[in-house]
Amino acid sequence: MPPGELALVLHAHLPYVRSSEPGTLEEDWYFQALQECYLPLLAVLEAAAADPAQSPRLTLGLSPTLLSLLSDQALNQRFVPWLEVRLALLVHAPAEQHQAAAAQAAQLHGTLAQWRQLDGNLIGRFRRLQQQGVLDLITCCATHGYLPLLRHTPEAVRAQLLTAVREHERLLGERPLGIWLPECAYYEGLDQQLLASGLRYSILDGHGLLHALPRPRYGVYAPICSSGGVAFFGRDSTSTLPVWSARDGYPGHGSYREFHRDLGWDLPQELLDEAGISSRRPLGLKLHRVTSQAASLDQKQPYEPAMALASVVADAQHYLQGRSAELQNLSAVMERPPLLVAPFDAELFGHWWYEGPSFLAELFRQGPAQGVRFTHLRAVLADDQPLQVCRPSPSSWGQGGYHDYWLNDTNAWVVIEWQRASAAMVRRVNRGVGSAAQRELLTQAGRELLLAQSSDWSFILRAGTTTDLAKERIERHLDRFWRLMDAINNGTPLPDGWLQAMQRDDGLFPLLNAADWVTRP
Repeated sequence: MPPGELALVLHAHLPYVRSSEPGTLEEDWYFQALQECYLPLLAVLEAAAADPAQSPRLTLGLSPTLLSLLSDQALNQRFVPWLEVRLALLVHAPAEQHQAAAAQAAQLHGTLAQWRQLDGNLIGRFRRLQQQGVLDLITCCATHGYLPLLRHTPEAVRAQLLTAVREHERLLGERPLGIWLPECAYYEGLDQQLLASGLRYSILDGHGLLHALPRPRYGVYAPICSSGGVAFFGRDSTSTLPVWSARDGYPGHGSYREFHRDLGWDLPQELLDEAGISSRRPLGLKLHRVTSQAASLDQKQPYEPAMALASVVADAQHYLQGRSAELQNLSAVMERPPLLVAPFDAELFGHWWYEGPSFLAELFRQGPAQGVRFTHLRAVLADDQPLQVCRPSPSSWGQGGYHDYWLNDTNAWVVIEWQRASAAMVRRVNRGVGSAAQRELLTQAGRELLLAQSSDWSFILRAGTTTDLAKERIERHLDRFWRLMDAINNGTPLPDGWLQAMQRDDGLFPLLNAADWVTRP
């Protein structure tokens, strides 16, 4: 077995998509992620942990907004009916897709059984895996705010970080030491903010380390330490490309399930109406395979589960052989055991790439025979190896490598709105409030400001997908913020029940502290 280890890092995140009305598109996002990603991921990790021949290790970031959704009992009570609707619709799949529909139905029944067995308590299962040493659970910013675009108001960055740390500890019972920076985005001096929030390590894209000063001796194959005392790990593109790329990697193979062909587009509208689905949209019921990259959606062939499973076994073996060879080559020229860091969005595994959880299971199963050891980031730092002191480079893992995707002609307008609202919040907090009622208003204003700062909505505006929804979300939270500030500053009365409705809609982060926005010397 060659010296060195592989650190898989998954970032599990959804924006705060809770709705008081069932059946929304945003609710579909959450339930599909539960069905296809989070529940299968837990099952894979628990099964691997129970096998003495395996040593699964994984770093997993759970964003505070996702944790809020996972702990929302009223929202999660809708999950079983949501699954049952899809099981009923599968009956209407065309005859040539019978085998694929049967496999999808079996997966949905398995999800139902897993959900009911532990009453939907996913957070407790993640916590137990951390206690067993399988998972290293790290946090993210409170609402996935893109920090380089919030830095104009340092208090806004601090509030994103401190709110996240409190929510992680409240729900998982332990303060996080690591953080997944939203979009892996870094700017000069951010390490000081991380340190002040109790955070000790994070992950950057490769150029965040490769362009550091001085240039790290071992490139991305060993963590570095900033002068502020925060460790940074760099993404190894060779370890990530085969997994995330649908064009050049495994997910684009012809036997795997096709993401873009969904039964929701194929069924008659009257059947959808009977199921209570008023607008045609993807249902998470996908019965075709990729077939070929050149095939149009109407040329896709029915999904064959046995064929896909055979590809999973072969692709996992190929991936591990590549990592073993990479570690062998690196260990011959490095004076310390090399580390391969492979970070991904967790939703790749199961949602975007349906076979992804099975691929992870095969990695853990085949790893010992292929000579690849798995680790997580906290364990690497616990080895007490000396770290080179470097100044990380501003960077992100977005298109272009820096901040262009979140600052362009489609979404730049929102940055000015964030700055204006953040400055107003800081001024008000510095002045203080005169009553418990005003403090309640200020706390809710903090929630609305954090929610408006979610980078997800800026991403959607740039991607050009559900742009109306993204714009509506940003404007909704900003409007609520300014109405709350007007009530505090000018005594403008709020309509009866308005505040209570806002607190029901946006009632996350119960420990939010408006003092996080105070200006410090």
